[in-house]
Amino acid sequence: MRGARNFVIMYVGMKRNLTVQLDETTIKKARVVAARRSMSISRLVTEEIERTAKADAYWQVAKQTAFKQLSQPFHLGSDSLPSREVLHQR
Repeated sequence: MRGARNFVIMYVGMKRNLTVQLDETTIKKARVVAARRSMSISRLVTEEIERTAKADAYWQVAKQTAFKQLSQPFHLGSDSLPSREVLHQR
């Protein structure tokens, strides 16, 4: 890929490095966004990945909760349903 550069994110402590290949245009745009937010590109990428992972975790919990609720019958507010005659009275 012409114009692509390796982008290395370095972490301290128990964190690990991640290498990402981005084209020059994307790197320039990332620099602008990071500068507007007063942070490094590395921090920008880290925060976006953390935000995405957190949103996905919430989504998975919500999906499991919804499936669990759908597997149980809903109470419609009455123990008996009205007869057909009652429903169709004029």
